[in-house]
Amino acid sequence: MRAVVIPRPGPPEVLEIQDLPEPVAESGQVRIRVAAATVNPTDVALRAGLHPGRDAAGPIVPGMEAAGTVDQVGDGVAFAPGDRVMAITTPDRGGAYREQVVLGADQVARVPEGVSLVEAATLPMNGLTAVRALDMLALPPGGSLVISGAAGALGGYVLQLAVHRGLRVVAIAGEPDRDLLAALAPHEFVPRGERVAERVREVLPDGADGALDAALLHEELVPAVRDDGGFAVVRGWDGSPGRGITVHKVMVGDYLRRADLLDELGGLVADGVLTLRVAQTYPAEEAAEAHRRMESGGVRGRLVVTF
Repeated sequence: MRAVVIPRPGPPEVLEIQDLPEPVAESGQVRIRVAAATVNPTDVALRAGLHPGRDAAGPIVPGMEAAGTVDQVGDGVAFAPGDRVMAITTPDRGGAYREQVVLGADQVARVPEGVSLVEAATLPMNGLTAVRALDMLALPPGGSLVISGAAGALGGYVLQLAVHRGLRVVAIAGEPDRDLLAALAPHEFVPRGERVAERVREVLPDGADGALDAALLHEELVPAVRDDGGFAVVRGWDGSPGRGITVHKVMVGDYLRRADLLDELGGLVADGVLTLRVAQTYPAEEAAEAHRRMESGGVRGRLVVTF
């Protein structure tokens, strides 16, 4: 079985194809013949040796989300060979940059009709992260949410889910992304840059009830949130916003085994609520180029490694 591995920390060039033993599905598990695995910032950090706690001996297979076809099942699962599925994983559970991956059935959901496997691979990690962020903020319908990095993959999912939940959404992104954001339909657009929080306050004079800081603005964005509001961060932040604002540290691992939520997200894709955006695909042999593109920044949509 071919896999893209990290033999040692380093630049994109360290990624290489290796033959690994074929995994076997046991009770409660499914084996997926992977067609597509999405490139995420976590993969890049892991490869560069910047991810603490991931110092496993030997090669590491990166990748946190995949889509493909079930080709083997263990006892007690509701899937069958041939089912088109998408899944969330972590490198310590197998990693997604491989031809076959074995996962618990509670990490796997069916791909909606009419959605390609490449498109489906872009949903699990950021989709579940978006749901976790909104669940932690727990804003009621009619509440207001400001999103930094709204043109990115995570920001776009949070935006569309928040609108679907009845929130008033203020989206922050670069001016060149104005048209892209218009297609995602926030209630207000605020261009990023200096004094961005002041511009949000021009739209929401009392401040937003909550914020999702996908662009890692941190202190720059906090003043846009009202007293006693919520501030959701996705890569950790130990700042103290004050004014009674609660910082929510969003970890997708909290929803790693929530296939029920992944099924719901698939339904929202089928209903046209969520938009799946693929920026570019790369064959597995060009995974290093995908990592270089990710590191260059400004990607709109997802980069996908295919097998």
